[in-house]
Amino acid sequence: MKYNRVHLEAIGYELAPVVVSTSELESRIAPVYQALNMSPGQLELLTGISERRWWEPGYPVSQGAAAAAKKALAAADFSPADVDVLIYAGVCREQYEPATACAVAHELKINPDAAIYDLSNACLGVLNGIVEVANRIELGQARAGLVVSAETAREINENVIDQMVRSKSVEFFRESIATLTGGSGAVAVLVVGEEFSREKRRKLLGGVTQNAPEHHSLCRWGVKSLMPTAVSAVERVFGHQAKSLVQRGIDLGQKGIDLGQKGIDLGLRHVMVPFMETHAGEVLKYGVDVGLRTWKKFLTKFAWQNDHLDKVICHQVGAGHQAAMLKAFAIPAEKTFSTFEFLGNMGTVSLPLTAALAEEREFLKPGDTVGFLGIGSGLNCLMLGIEW
Repeated sequence: MKYNRVHLEAIGYELAPVVVSTSELESRIAPVYQALNMSPGQLELLTGISERRWWEPGYPVSQGAAAAAKKALAAADFSPADVDVLIYAGVCREQYEPATACAVAHELKINPDAAIYDLSNACLGVLNGIVEVANRIELGQARAGLVVSAETAREINENVIDQMVRSKSVEFFRESIATLTGGSGAVAVLVVGEEFSREKRRKLLGGVTQNAPEHHSLCRWGVKSLMPTAVSAVERVFGHQAKSLVQRGIDLGQKGIDLGQKGIDLGLRHVMVPFMETHAGEVLKYGVDVGLRTWKKFLTKFAWQNDHLDKVICHQVGAGHQAAMLKAFAIPAEKTFSTFEFLGNMGTVSLPLTAALAEEREFLKPGDTVGFLGIGSGLNCLMLGIEW
C-alpha cells in the first residue's frame, strides 16, 4: 500500500491516573514466590517494566478514548463536524454491542453523516484503523477520520493475581507474566487528506502487512466458563472422589434441566470469567520471524536500506521483546524511543502514544523518516512509513 495525500494531523493521548509499581504487584503475589521458592524482583527483571498505569475502577473506556480525541482535535483546531469516519480500535470494549465508537461519537458530537464503527485486531487495531481511514481518503470517500482507542489492564490483572495466588502454579505464573505487563491508557489519531492538513507534516507514505495465523492460539484474552475451575478447586481441597460427586451432580442437574425437571444446579453453568494466557517464549520466537519477514518486505516496498529510516517506533511489550526485534532488524537502539518501562504494554494504545511522547520530547523531528513497527496476536504484523 502507498499513499499520496494522507497526513497524521495530530495524536492526542490520555494517561491513566493510577500509578502501579512492579514492586507493588510483586507484594500481592508474594505467596506465589514463597511457594515456588522464587526471590522478589523477578517480574521487573524479566520485563524491564518498573511501573504501569491503571484507570480508576469502573472507568469507561469510551470516556478515555473521547478525552484523547478531544485533545487531538484541539491540537489541530479541527471541528468534530468535519470528521467523516470514527473508528474505535481497542481490544477493550464496553460491551458486545453497540460499537464502543458510538459512545465516543456521542461524546464528541461527531458529524451525523460519519461512518462510526469498531475495529479489532489485537495490538494492531490503531494501525489498522489508520490504514482504513487512509484508504477512504485516497478513494475520495472521506476527507478526515479519527482512530481512537482506550485499554484497561486493571480488571484482567486483578483477576489473574487472584488466580495466581490461589493456584501457586509455576505454569500459571509463566503464562501470566505477559498479563502483568499490561498498562492502561487512551489515544486518538486524527488522519486527514492533504487539503485539511495545515502543516503538511507526518505524511503517511504507505506500509506492508504479513501474517502467521498458524500461531493464533499463542496469546489469548477472553472469557471462559467458571465450571472447570470450580470442579478442579473441589478436587484440590477435598480429593478426587469429591470432584467425581460434584461433576455427577452437575451432569444430573443439566439432564434435569434438559428434561424440564428439577435437578441439581450449582449455579455455575452460566458464569463466565475473564482470562489471559500467553506462551511468551513462542510468541517472541514466531513474532520475530513474522516481524523480520515484514521488515524485509517493508524496505523492499520503498526501495530503502536500513539506514534510510531515521527513527522507528515499535509496539511496546517489554525489554526482551524490544531487544530481540531491534537485533533481528539490525536497528541501532538509539533510533527507537520506548515507554514500556513506565507505562507497560497498553496494547493498541502503546505505539501511537509512544510516538506522541517521542514528538513532545523532540525525539521525532520534522523531516525524519519514521517507521511504525506493529505486531499483534494472531500473529499479524503491520509496518507503516511516515515522513514526519
